[in-house]
Amino acid sequence: MADYKLDNRTQKWIKEQRGKGNGKDYHPWLTVRDLSSKGRSHRVMGHLTGRTHHFFSDMELAAFLLLEWNPAVTDIREQFPLRIEDTLSLAELANIRHPEAGGYPQIMSSDFVVDLSTSTGSQKMAIQVKVSSDLMDPRIVEKLEIERRYWELKGMPWYLITEMQMPHTVMENLDLLYSGRVQSERMEVLFKNLPIYVEVLADHPNSRLPDIAMLVDQSYSLEPGTSLARIRALAALRALTFDISIPWTRLVAQDLQVVEDIALLRASYATNQ
Repeated sequence: MADYKLDNRTQKWIKEQRGKGNGKDYHPWLTVRDLSSKGRSHRVMGHLTGRTHHFFSDMELAAFLLLEWNPAVTDIREQFPLRIEDTLSLAELANIRHPEAGGYPQIMSSDFVVDLSTSTGSQKMAIQVKVSSDLMDPRIVEKLEIERRYWELKGMPWYLITEMQMPHTVMENLDLLYSGRVQSERMEVLFKNLPIYVEVLADHPNSRLPDIAMLVDQSYSLEPGTSLARIRALAALRALTFDISIPWTRLVAQDLQVVEDIALLRASYATNQ
């Protein structure tokens, strides 16, 4: 393998210990501030890890939510960097051009490295998330092949996930929640009103969400639809959580759970504004 030199930004990220740590102390290699995204980027508080996660598409977010609701998952590290000495060597062996920018080789990353606790002990797996149409691009396939060989070299299972493996209901829920969040009120207003919705949800456990929202709108003389939009936004912020595999339109009050540590959630979003 030929000698290589990294660009200044990459050297800076290495010094910042990006891609290092576990749980709440993990720092992703890439953050939403670093790259422009073709889709909606997301910064989401992880209840499992207690830190903010960074995603560059709805697909990545969907995969994350499914992973976080899996009781076997113990840690989720997104935008996980691959050791460049290995990827350069693998690319050379496969006669594939290694990713580079401005003449400098770029550190590759997997969307997720996941820790699991199973009946046979702890395990790890790596995951890459792509839209199926991307697989028609020969260059993308080449880079995926480097990644596949990398994890094979490390002896770790590697999975490629597209929307074909993603439950349709999950994607519909995310589209509804996050399109609503873009139009939502200021975060301070949402969190200030959260106790009101928590109380009404608890008092009417079997009521549908539109009925709950209408009740609050009438009780507080709000414009019709205000509370339903706020509940959607609070769910998008994950102050209110639910089983993402259940269609939003079928939820009743008892399906929504309030996050345990509101202060931590608010602080996380405030830090990342």
